Amino acid sequence: MNEQDSWDDLRFLLAVARNGSLSAAARALGVNHSTVLRRVAALEESMGVRLFDKRPGGYILTSAGDEMHRVALKVEEELATASRRLSGSDAQISGTLRFTTLDILALHILPRHIAAFRALHPTLSVDMIVAEASLSLTRREADVAIRSTNRPPENLVGRAVAWLAFAVYGSASYLDSAPAADGVAGHVWVGLDETFDHTSMMRWLRKSVPPDRIACRVNSVATVLELVKAGAGLGLLPCGLADRCPGLRRVGPLVEEVGSKIWLLTHEDLRHMGRVRAFMDFMGDAFAQDRALLEGRTS
Repeated sequence: MNEQDSWDDLRFLLAVARNGSLSAAARALGVNHSTVLRRVAALEESMGVRLFDKRPGGYILTSAGDEMHRVALKVEEELATASRRLSGSDAQISGTLRFTTLDILALHILPRHIAAFRALHPTLSVDMIVAEASLSLTRREADVAIRSTNRPPENLVGRAVAWLAFAVYGSASYLDSAPAADGVAGHVWVGLDETFDHTSMMRWLRKSVPPDRIACRVNSVATVLELVKAGAGLGLLPCGLADRCPGLRRVGPLVEEVGSKIWLLTHEDLRHMGRVRAFMDFMGDAFAQDRALLEGRTS
């Protein structure tokens, strides 16, 4: 087995270890289930040890697999470091830039800015990955992250470009037909599910809205917006989205205890790469233009 084959097989080991199953690893790698099984089996045969135990809950590393996993992580880190440093020396604004962000920004804020950026740099392709979970910039899963957070990862560099403010909204049709209620707790609501348990949004909802007033729960803020627009009830929404919808009305003041900063982030080794620097500079100016909207100061 040559060095390239060895690293390729280690990639499959890492994918199974991270995802816990062959099918999930296959999706992450963009291959089929049988390919993952075959490559893991080939690695086990070449090493002469069993690397995984198959349990009802998924694939679990054996003690030998755990040792190999540590080796694979080290190799991955060294290759990623070399890749970042080589890429970081590239001053050209061309090729492909990959960035990751949230659905609410991808759907309602970023499209017009991406179009304007591409008009300035027509030889640069821009890949946008919409993901609630943070992709790893260290492993070069993306070059830039545009995230809503008050605690950006310490291994990334960048800047906060705006505050993402929240308020309660309802559609004109819902508010015109709803019976008089004593505060927001008396209304029908669109809520969030356990996906958001760790967020300030969920803490505020639990404190402010009785559970029996929540008519439906969803796992996406973008979906809350669509349901509120359709008249399903009140919802806690980012002002930068809701204030752009003519059919929505803000109910009460900004909810001060909910919200977060929007950050533009990249890895230290990539910050001087031409296309990364150009993208972050452009997006910094773009978010500055949208700042009043995002911070709820235009309503």
